[in-house]
Amino acid sequence: MNKKTVKDIDVKGKKVLVRCDFNVPQDESGNITDTRRIVSSLPTIKYLLENGAKVILCSHLGRPKGEVKKEFSLLPVAKELSKQLGIEVKLASDIIGESAKSLTSNMKEGEVVLLENVRFDAREEKNDSEFAKELASLAEVYVNDAFGTSHRAHASTAGVASYLPAVSGFLIEKELDFMGNAIENAKRPFVAILGGKKVSDKIGVINALLEKVDTLIIGGAMAYTFFKAQGYEVGNSICELDKLDLALELMEKAKTKGVKLMLPVDTKVGKEFSKDTESKIVKCTEIPEGWEGFDIGNETIELYKQELENAKTIVWNGPLGLFEFDQFAIGTNEIANKLASVDAITIIGGGDSAAAIEKIGLADKMTHISTGGGASLEFLEGKKLPGIECLQDK
Repeated sequence: MNKKTVKDIDVKGKKVLVRCDFNVPQDESGNITDTRRIVSSLPTIKYLLENGAKVILCSHLGRPKGEVKKEFSLLPVAKELSKQLGIEVKLASDIIGESAKSLTSNMKEGEVVLLENVRFDAREEKNDSEFAKELASLAEVYVNDAFGTSHRAHASTAGVASYLPAVSGFLIEKELDFMGNAIENAKRPFVAILGGKKVSDKIGVINALLEKVDTLIIGGAMAYTFFKAQGYEVGNSICELDKLDLALELMEKAKTKGVKLMLPVDTKVGKEFSKDTESKIVKCTEIPEGWEGFDIGNETIELYKQELENAKTIVWNGPLGLFEFDQFAIGTNEIANKLASVDAITIIGGGDSAAAIEKIGLADKMTHISTGGGASLEFLEGKKLPGIECLQDK
């Protein structure tokens, strides 16, 4: 993915439209509870300001479905950005209307304007060409730095690139470097850990990784589909009955490719879905009726740790248990701690796995934590991402 970055173009005196990912979580009072996405956009914004650009930022927040909704306004983001940058970030009250046009028309070098939530206009998600053209008309250069939404072909992530010279910001450059290199030029042994609920969400990734890894470790609720496929009872555990043949095919493919496919050998089961439920550890082949699997067991944790000991590249996507409940977070926590201590390139593929690592406080011990959940999955699968494809090649 040899794409031009902001360093490959002259931005002095130019209006630069930057698509960021400011889709940040907030509490009931509208206070931002995690500023990670805002902070990760700062290197690109600061570089543009230092090099004399007039910076116009845009982003979505939540799912307002084309309607203006106060709770999805980017006002809290504008305030946080002003604090982080040490200069006033003016918020336009619209996207391509009077406010946006008047705020961006007479900008000086080193100024920043943030447009209101692009999803307040229904044409954004439809990648409407007229809307994209209007948005592009505010600027002279387009920079995409929103990796987390680059798998979506929306007006602000892909459409505007038809009307402006388009390059990547530093965040996307970093994602492509780390994830691209990890996959294409992996130091071996290369181990992938996949968790999460459903095999169906990860079919493409499992298939793609079976072509590249030495070991594939499976955890999370999707493991129970593999056990059911082999004829074992899984109690009330999450299980995709329509994916049993597929699970067997994937196991067969691993064998053919010489990939070590590791499934849990024991599991921590609970009586019901609650944080204080009665629980016990049983063999994966002996899950009792009426019980549900919520985490990997101690024996599995030890086996997985041993496998990770000598790995040189590790990619992890999806938690290994119901990590939101402390008693079922042990598998995820133990494996995270192991990753923090091994001498390997460790890449966390966004989404829930990134949240789990943050919760444990080990983010700074990982080589790279992706900012994209769905985007990282599609990238690992080898799919083309519209928000990256539209950028100029070096």
